[in-house]
This record gives sequence, structure tokens and C-alpha cells, in this order.
Amino acid sequence: MDHHPAEAVLHSARALVLADLTARDVAGPAVVSLVEDAVAERRWWLDQWPDGAAFVPGLVAQDVQDALLETYGRWPLCPHCEDAHALAVEPELGADPHWVCEARAEVIAPVGALGASR
Repeated sequence: MDHHPAEAVLHSARALVLADLTARDVAGPAVVSLVEDAVAERRWWLDQWPDGAAFVPGLVAQDVQDALLETYGRWPLCPHCEDAHALAVEPELGADPHWVCEARAEVIAPVGALGASR
């Protein structure tokens, strides 16, 4: 088992994003592969900038969201607005990332906790 701090950060980010995907019934095999790709890309990023570890969960969430836009569509959809729109990750580059409804300027849930926001 790898006890490298960067690996722990990456595994945590992976688990948070998978929890959100599962909460919204989107975590099929192809989507899990997108998560793995995003984590692999952020491994390199984290190796280059170890001080950015706190930013990795939000970055992985954004990476997966971008990848899903091309293959699945907008995700995750806002649970509160009638007009279908995707939630945004805020801060874009910062610690403690949250899913936010930009239309309402309202925090919906921390990344990893979409299942609790229904």
C-alpha cells in the first residue's frame, strides 16, 4: 500500500467525486474511467505543485464535469431550478470546494456530498 501523501489526496478526491456521481446515478463504467483519467492527470499536476493538495478535489470534480459535458451532458444538474443547468464548483482553485447554483448564488453541497442535498 502506498502511503505517499499525494496518493492519499488523489484517492480522497476520487472518492468524493465518485460519491457525487453515485448520488446522481451517473457512476457507470465509462464515467468511472473518466474519473480515473482525471485523477491520473492531477497526479502529474500535484507532483509539480505539492502545495496545491487542498485544491485537488475541486479540480478533479471540474475535470470530470468537463469530460461529462462532451459525452453525457451537463452534470450535476441543479436540484432547485426549473431551468436545467449544471452546478459549478467554487472556488475554482481553492480548498473546501462546493457545488454552487450560480443562478441563485447558493451553495448546494460540498463536493462529495451531493447525496445529502436532495
